[in-house]
Amino acid sequence: QVQLVESGGGLVQAGGSLRLSCAASRNIFSFNDMGWYRQAPGKQRELVARITSGGSTVYAESVKGRFTISRDNAKNTIYLGMNSLKPEDTAVYYCHFLQILNHYWGQGTQVTVSS
Repeated sequence: QVQLVESGGGLVQAGGSLRLSCAASRNIFSFNDMGWYRQAPGKQRELVARITSGGSTVYAESVKGRFTISRDNAKNTIYLGMNSLKPEDTAVYYCHFLQILNHYWGQGTQVTVSS
């Protein structure tokens, strides 16, 4: 088991930046895949960015060049740096960890981008 706690969400104007953090309750070396998803009102949850245990990254087309996923193994934390934010980035952002077949989710953090 692992607990995931997100932070860093908030209200920002279009063009602004935020950095989300997801702190795990234990060592993250054993997780195969870690990432961020988001869910806007009335829409399905979608992948934003992923990072594998080997350091490979995957981004949704809509955030490429604007968002950066990273990890700090010493702090058991992953981050999502978000620049050039757009109103369409408004959503609840969830971190997700995968260990073999076990999925773990954070509680979500709201990001609101005003135009």
